[in-house]
Amino acid sequence: MRRPIDSLFGRLALLVVAVLLISHFAWFVLIRVERSQSQARYAVEEEAFLIDAVRQHVARTPSVPLPSRVRLVDPASPEVPPVKQDLPKPLMRFLEDIRDRLPPGSLVRIGPPARPPTLWVHEATDQNWIVLPMTSLHPPRPRDQMLEWLAVIFSLAVMCALFVAWRLQQPLTALAQAVVRFGRGQSVPPLAERGPRELRELTRGFNQMVTEVSRTEQDRAVMLAGVAHDLKTPLARLRLRAEMMEEAKLRDGVVRDVDALAHIVDQFLVFAHDGSDRSEPVVVDEQCARIARTYRAVAPGAPAVRTELTAGPGFRLPTATLERILSNLLDNAHAYGAPPVVVATARTQAGWALSVIDHGRGIAPDDLVNASRPFVRLDPARGGNGHSGLGLAIVERLVRRQGGVCDIGNAPEGGLRVTMTFPLTATTRPAQESENAW
Repeated sequence: MRRPIDSLFGRLALLVVAVLLISHFAWFVLIRVERSQSQARYAVEEEAFLIDAVRQHVARTPSVPLPSRVRLVDPASPEVPPVKQDLPKPLMRFLEDIRDRLPPGSLVRIGPPARPPTLWVHEATDQNWIVLPMTSLHPPRPRDQMLEWLAVIFSLAVMCALFVAWRLQQPLTALAQAVVRFGRGQSVPPLAERGPRELRELTRGFNQMVTEVSRTEQDRAVMLAGVAHDLKTPLARLRLRAEMMEEAKLRDGVVRDVDALAHIVDQFLVFAHDGSDRSEPVVVDEQCARIARTYRAVAPGAPAVRTELTAGPGFRLPTATLERILSNLLDNAHAYGAPPVVVATARTQAGWALSVIDHGRGIAPDDLVNASRPFVRLDPARGGNGHSGLGLAIVERLVRRQGGVCDIGNAPEGGLRVTMTFPLTATTRPAQESENAW
């Protein structure tokens, strides 16, 4: 199961959202703290201004009454708050800020609980305590719209950042898909060089590599196909002349050698073939059963072929590809293995599985790594006349072109086991799209 977080875009999106969320939250906290401090400074300045205004009013116009919420209290009055007061920390900080703002030696206290609370101030030159309402540290305000604005800015920033991240990962996604296609042996058109400088250089290098490898592969295929094609005519003449020999024993030996050479030439042609398979997809279980019956019929001396087909009708492959795979594996089992030969299909968590198992001597563990290399014959266990070492190489190439994986190994009970695993989606494409799988 693919997880979005595993992709480059998913991780970039998560990183962008996390960074923007943290930065916006930090700005929100800083703004709130700064606004709270600004409110506290404003309250201190307002109280200092009111105290100075009351003091000037008393000095210049003592006959004019003070506002109703401002009054003067005699220092000997029992209403004067005590020196030591148990106040919350915000009020203690507020009193300290007031003392710092007023002249040295000023007394500042908070009156008894009231609505609003009162501030008592007495300087050295004052005859009475000045009592005035204290400015609220957190005055009521309309509904705070800062969160709404932050949400709008955050949403716009996330959308812009995700768009940039998507644009950034598009060339890398195309390059990754091209690498997968190239690894499967499929044709890869040149990629557009876009994105950051490093990504453009990487794309340019990949295009050059694909061009060089394709040119080398094409030259090898042309050479191999040309040699194989040129050999078919003299081989046909040799067979005709061999059949005209009078001595039966000599004739049979020559015909057998000519047939072996013709088989090698056919393998060369199949290996050199690089075109797309345009044949119709067929149900693998049904085709495997038919090929197994046909193989027994045309090769009466061949080992028995047993089928264990449990994949179901959903497992489909192009007809020509499936026939080439099975014919090469069955010929390989007939030449080097021992009966019974088992053809099995199944649906696993990794995908559709197609296996061919024989019960011969298998392949030495040290030689398994070279089993699918072209033109490699693993003597003495798996050598013989009429074989070029291309059977397993052809099988692996055909499997890769279908997006599958070929695993070659020895079965626990003995013999060679070739297990091919195809993705669940790649084998169910309609017939008109089957050529794109190569």
